[in-house]
Amino acid sequence: MPITALNPGQQKASGIASDGAKPAPKQLAMRYDARAKVTGTAKYAGEFRAPTDAVYAFVVQSTIPSGSIASIDQAAATKSSGVLAVITPFNAPKLPPANPQPPARRHITVLQEREIFYNGQPVAVVVARSLPEAIQAASLLRITYRQTAAKLRFRERLGEARPPKFPGREPAAQTRGDMAAAMSKGTVRVEQTYTTPYQHHNPMEPHATLAWWEGGKLNVYDSTQYIAGDCMTIARTLGIPTDNVHLECPYTGGGFGCKGSTWSHVILAAMAAKVVGKPVKLALERPQMWGPVGGRPTTVQQIKLAATQDGKITGVQHDVIVHTSLMEDFLEPSADQTRMLYASEACATSHKMVDMNLGVATFMRAPGESNGTAALETAMDELALALKMDPVQLRLTNYAEKDPGSDKPWSSKHLRECYEQAGERFGWSKRNPQPASMREGNKLIGWGMATATYPANRSAAQALVRILTNGHAFVGCGSQDLGTGTYTIMAQTAGDTLGIDPRLVEAKLGDSTLPKAPASGGSQSAASICPAISAAAMQAKLKVAQLAINDPESPLHGAIVADISASDGRLFLSSSPGSSDSYADILSRNGGKAVEALGSTEPGEDSTAMSTHSFGAVFAEVAVDAETYMVEVRRIVATYDIGTLINDTTGINQLEGGIVWGVGFALHEESHLDETYGRYVNANLAEYHVPVNADIGKLDVTVLNIPDIKFNPLGARGIGEIGITGTAAAVGNAIFHATGKRIRNFPITLDKLMNA
Repeated sequence: MPITALNPGQQKASGIASDGAKPAPKQLAMRYDARAKVTGTAKYAGEFRAPTDAVYAFVVQSTIPSGSIASIDQAAATKSSGVLAVITPFNAPKLPPANPQPPARRHITVLQEREIFYNGQPVAVVVARSLPEAIQAASLLRITYRQTAAKLRFRERLGEARPPKFPGREPAAQTRGDMAAAMSKGTVRVEQTYTTPYQHHNPMEPHATLAWWEGGKLNVYDSTQYIAGDCMTIARTLGIPTDNVHLECPYTGGGFGCKGSTWSHVILAAMAAKVVGKPVKLALERPQMWGPVGGRPTTVQQIKLAATQDGKITGVQHDVIVHTSLMEDFLEPSADQTRMLYASEACATSHKMVDMNLGVATFMRAPGESNGTAALETAMDELALALKMDPVQLRLTNYAEKDPGSDKPWSSKHLRECYEQAGERFGWSKRNPQPASMREGNKLIGWGMATATYPANRSAAQALVRILTNGHAFVGCGSQDLGTGTYTIMAQTAGDTLGIDPRLVEAKLGDSTLPKAPASGGSQSAASICPAISAAAMQAKLKVAQLAINDPESPLHGAIVADISASDGRLFLSSSPGSSDSYADILSRNGGKAVEALGSTEPGEDSTAMSTHSFGAVFAEVAVDAETYMVEVRRIVATYDIGTLINDTTGINQLEGGIVWGVGFALHEESHLDETYGRYVNANLAEYHVPVNADIGKLDVTVLNIPDIKFNPLGARGIGEIGITGTAAAVGNAIFHATGKRIRNFPITLDKLMNA
């Protein structure tokens, strides 16, 4: 039963039994949590109070990239004002062997070893009455290291690249068709290398944890993207039952992937709380966001395309080399979209890794597809130029009617319409294809485009819905809201299914005692939890309907369930809408107690028989100063095929946010590594450049809003990450069209344009 977009003022009945598409839901015009955030009453992990006054912990980090700790003189630090404990690998409580939980194995450093894997690794924790006292004491530690040669020069060591060690997982290298024959058949070829830099997440809220013990039970407030996974990892790392960990996170101030795993500081906060017997608050400072909590690995991507003169691609080869930590393999699967995006006779992809003395990398918004589309879609633009073919026409010529990588049908695909609608709004037909041919005074004008894509994911989820005696409702789910609007769509989905105004629905998430939900990663939260909420609401509604059917005082007495619908807080007969009864009255006459139900959903068995992806078309216009080569992004027009858009406000906001990040990927974002000492030299928001309002021109974003019922009952696919994909290439292609200079090393900065 799909939820479709609502026109302003539209509200229709919600049927109990229906085999067809549901009417459009009543959307929340504003975010559920807007007032709490605007008034400052929304609390984040670092703002909560424990039952007793908390003390503060500060993480001390290594100053070498490779070696071991020989000794730590903590005498002066221990005597420093306000210090309660100095915890080091020499005195830290011993933990059981690591057994972390999904969404990814993480080798975290929690003072159980003296070996140093990267500069910035946690090597001690100082606990004091106040944060300034903890920081002061940390500066008094005298740490002696045994230093060894570090592996830091990625580009010089590409010859050492090796396949990832992923036993039982999808192979990092795949080949389809006869590559040699396909490549030789192509009369027009493109063979280029594209590079993307180290990048680091910088959510507004840095990582923060508050932990305290009550006997053998641990209470935690943690800024996380995965309530259930965080809870399980903490429990197993500390060697206690999962039920002994109560974790809360009502609001996450951004995550973008870095808060999808449990990192060292979370365990260290719990450990410190045990050592001092007091609640401990541990918040990372902004520079500490580089290294201990992941980042996007740098990539070198070699792409070969071969096509016949009519634009038909015969062969595609995409080989990726990424850096990985010596502590753990983490793959940035940058060639994944190349396997499925365009039809071709043959395709070969591979991923290899170079071991580095750096912190473990992790998911970063649209991992793989963000930098993979930056390279592939740039190569497609280069192929279009070589063929003297319009870039949109090249993509249509090689349109994949089914997934060429898996040979499976799409659950739904409407990418043609995306090209058509976005191209028409942009005015693409007016483009002069000749590079450096469009000019306004001293401005070189460029138009570029690219394809966006991201997998559609969903996982098992549970939710609780309760119909209250006053006619209001409650919905609870152990999910999390990263600012994406999870509260909003929870209330909306429950209200729509129950036929109750969503403003009368209380939504609760961010608590490990609530029904389990998957991580807010892989663009799967809405697609996973909303069907579970709808199922729970349906069961709760059926329970109340049954009470009315059995109630002689109800106008619905003796009715059949299939004839009962709901709207405006009332149940009524579809065959006789005048016969109705409110939830409040039904419950009042039948014991005066709330009615609740638990809903649970998971992907069906047929999900493996389909290929599930979202798609989009992104068009960009830039103006490049002919003398300084400063780039101005004037406008971006994009249309996405993401299934049903559950909520216009939160959905378009996510897509626009992804596009802004894509602009940052194209022009600004890069972590600069000191290849001698292994520290990132721009680990602050003054020098780690991200777009500001002045960097973003007009954004024109629409969705097709065509439900994908084969994917899930609501027809909705995730949208958190697709916005960043394709955008970097669209901007880069526009810059080439403006200047005639092709920059294949992201980000595209003015010095690279000047020297090209």
